[in-house]
Amino acid sequence: MNDFYVGQKVVCIDDKFKNVSIDQIIRKGQIYTIRWIGMYQHYVDGEFVGIKVEEIHRGNDDGPEGYGAADMPYRASRFRPLVKDKIGQLRKLLTPKPDEPDEPAKKTPVKKKEKV
Repeated sequence: MNDFYVGQKVVCIDDKFKNVSIDQIIRKGQIYTIRWIGMYQHYVDGEFVGIKVEEIHRGNDDGPEGYGAADMPYRASRFRPLVKDKIGQLRKLLTPKPDEPDEPAKKTPVKKKEKV
């Protein structure tokens, strides 16, 4: 199932390319923005869901190991959607900050009993 969309932030989870010695530019753990997504037909790798990212324009793949493709996409399976840690944000709210005092600076005055 494809949960990707253009403009979405994604994280690279696989930057290893089997049998390829040319640097493919993406880095594991790096955050990217999707600029294109769609089915891509490659005559060696077959058909796959591809992603092009804003931060990288691959140019023509016409080097010695290239396949002649222009700005070839990466496989979508090399990425996962960027998910903000919502639970971590809630934990931060519960953790006291080091510069905050444990007690309020001004105490509420206690009402004295009146003699009647």
